[in-house]
Amino acid sequence: MSKRIITHLCNADRVMAGVIQAVGACKLKANVEGTPFQALARAIAHQQLNGTAANTILTRFVNTVGDGTFPTPERVIAAPESTFRAAGFSFAKTASLKDLAAKVLAGVVPDHATLIELEDAHIIERLTQVRGIGRWTVEMMLMFQLGRRDVLPVDDFGVRTGFRLAYGLRKMPPPKVLAAFGERWAPHRSAAAWYLWRAVELHRAGTLPEPCERTTLPRIPRRRRKAKLLRKKTGSRRAGQ
Repeated sequence: MSKRIITHLCNADRVMAGVIQAVGACKLKANVEGTPFQALARAIAHQQLNGTAANTILTRFVNTVGDGTFPTPERVIAAPESTFRAAGFSFAKTASLKDLAAKVLAGVVPDHATLIELEDAHIIERLTQVRGIGRWTVEMMLMFQLGRRDVLPVDDFGVRTGFRLAYGLRKMPPPKVLAAFGERWAPHRSAAAWYLWRAVELHRAGTLPEPCERTTLPRIPRRRRKAKLLRKKTGSRRAGQ
């Protein structure tokens, strides 16, 4: 991670600067190995499971469906559901894997060369069409496989927890509020997210620095409430006519 990115984050946010000083150099790196299909299949396998259990299931999946190598989308579609169940996949994850394979073959999920030419928002829009793949999963792929530098996964529990701890908040920040606050970190929000994950580790170790200033969170207008009040006013006017 370049010194320019660290300098930007420190200048933009004094509390973040304290976390950076306590953690040291950012070690966020992208793993470009494997295809988008493989990355998303692994993500599906890891959903709601610890790493050891998920890797055990993946190994069975590779050995049975792929004969020792990561299976192709064609093999995933052709394999009977009983094979997936024997490997340890639930009915829902089996359906997700088959839908992923179908959308790879249909071109909805593009290959790596095509993905790197697309903007983050376009990638999220396309990949979340796959059953069982949500925005968070795609954001992890953007950060850790494609190496995108400006991703802030505001729905991530660890990122929100790290922000609460580092900035001395009593409650978890709502995702929209965190997104608004995090605009100051752009265009290096991936690094900021990485430091927020590390803030949780510092807290557990008892080495997280106290925030150097009080944090004021941005206020997000409540659109639903405004719309409801507008409907009431409109209804009152009509009643008075």
